[in-house]
Amino acid sequence: MIEKCTKVIGGRLAAFAVAAGATRIVYAGLRRRQGGHERWQRRNHAGRTVDLYAGPAVTAGALLGALPAERRGAAALAVLAAGACGAYDDRYGDDRRGLRAHLGALRGGEVTSGAVKLFGIGAAGLAAGALLKERPLDKVLAGVVIAGTAHAVNLVDVRPGRAILAVLGLAVPGLPRGPLAAVPMGAAAAVAADDLGERTMLGDAGAHALGAALGSAMAAGSGRLGLAAHAAAVVMAAVYGDDVSRWAADSPM
Repeated sequence: MIEKCTKVIGGRLAAFAVAAGATRIVYAGLRRRQGGHERWQRRNHAGRTVDLYAGPAVTAGALLGALPAERRGAAALAVLAAGACGAYDDRYGDDRRGLRAHLGALRGGEVTSGAVKLFGIGAAGLAAGALLKERPLDKVLAGVVIAGTAHAVNLVDVRPGRAILAVLGLAVPGLPRGPLAAVPMGAAAAVAADDLGERTMLGDAGAHALGAALGSAMAAGSGRLGLAAHAAAVVMAAVYGDDVSRWAADSPM
């Protein structure tokens, strides 16, 4: 029994350490190589200039952290696609927010960065869900949870630390169910101080990648009832996205 518990705890710690270590190495490397390149800089809510290095760093960390875990292919696919689509939005996105704005532009023949995220992350979420579950309904629900959680984490990334703390808090209940929950925790923890200190920001790349990793852990550790509850929650978050973002911005942490 003790040996089994030690093995279980060791698996979580290993996933956390790999994700945190890889995130930190990539983040430090980008800061060293890119310096203050304008392409990697943004102004945050307070008008301060911060870098975007946390985004690709947590994407790499979550991707590498998921590889040793069970069902690693599903989580890795979701994280990679979410991070890539988010990075595209960081690079080419505009000020339009909300599903209605992007779908309206799509009806007019314009493919916005938001539409790329919607369909790219949605498709990757469904593919990951299909890898995680066996029954058709469970596959769909898992896909909704993964893609929806990626979107939900991005919704709360409106002030320093909000998305980081949301990921850490929501991942903790999943630790007893498997090592995947430790992956977004490790990646988020590695850049928490820099995010809170307003030296960096997750951007769409980082927020979506962390959300996809978190959603993968939730989907992998849930039965049908849990999947349905998580799916309902992320759909409601998407429907009331503006309210969720305002609540996150006004919360004292």
